[in-house]
Amino acid sequence: MKLEHVPGTNRGTVVLYALSTCGWCGKTKDLLKEMGVEHSYVYVDLLPEKELEEALREVERFNPQGSFPTLVIDNRKVIVGFREKEIRETLG
Repeated sequence: MKLEHVPGTNRGTVVLYALSTCGWCGKTKDLLKEMGVEHSYVYVDLLPEKELEEALREVERFNPQGSFPTLVIDNRKVIVGFREKEIRETLG
């Protein structure tokens, strides 16, 4: 699964699993960019079927509800949904 990389300040490994049609996903992506945080993201709904299944399993590993956006920091901290304050406190 190919992730899109966004350059910025390294705050650890930051990965955003998002949907292209999700407003909250877009807000989370914009917030990361505004904060200048280096991160990678993938629009899960735009992936080919085989990669889509892989991505959904990956999301569910961190977020059993499988909801979006799912933000994973250093493979251990997970923020589900657009939680601006928590994102700023964690990555600011």
